[in-house]
Amino acid sequence: MINIIWFLILSLGIVIGIVTGKGEVVSKAVVSSTTGAVELIMGLVGMMCLWCGIMKIAEESGLTDKLAKMLKPILKIIFRQAGRNQKAMSSITMNLTANMMGLSNAATPFGIKAMEDMQKMNNEKDTASNDMALFLVLNAACIQFLPTTVISIRAAYSSQNPAIIIVPAIIATGTASVLGIVFCRILQKYF
Repeated sequence: MINIIWFLILSLGIVIGIVTGKGEVVSKAVVSSTTGAVELIMGLVGMMCLWCGIMKIAEESGLTDKLAKMLKPILKIIFRQAGRNQKAMSSITMNLTANMMGLSNAATPFGIKAMEDMQKMNNEKDTASNDMALFLVLNAACIQFLPTTVISIRAAYSSQNPAIIIVPAIIATGTASVLGIVFCRILQKYF
């Protein structure tokens, strides 16, 4: 459906540009936007390589494991049913830890594994359990200690201090995570 909407928007814009006699402006905009997209991607690739390398060092040094050990007691309280399953808790912890450290690509397999493990414990196979819904909320609103993607985008656009957003990102994502947990707990009583 979204493909149809985008196609209609683009087609309508091009047709209106041609009908109003601004076809040259439309073609220049298309060319300049594609050039800008390629330049942005090239800048992001370099920055993402740097951050992935730093995160790999953090992973290899055991920093992510230490963070995971600190999180396990908290997560056992938050996830009532999954907290009793060691495999599910391990996957949940590794997913959230990887997200916190800005390793979103590395977090995805752990997230899928966590959902699979929680689905095995789920009595209603066609409905997500409360823990699955809570995990999805926490995964989406996870606290970001190093928002590497945003830092990379800011650096690609020549920001003077691309990492200045670290503290606001921690505050915003921390608030989102806490509110996500609170609202999940409230809604679990009604649904």
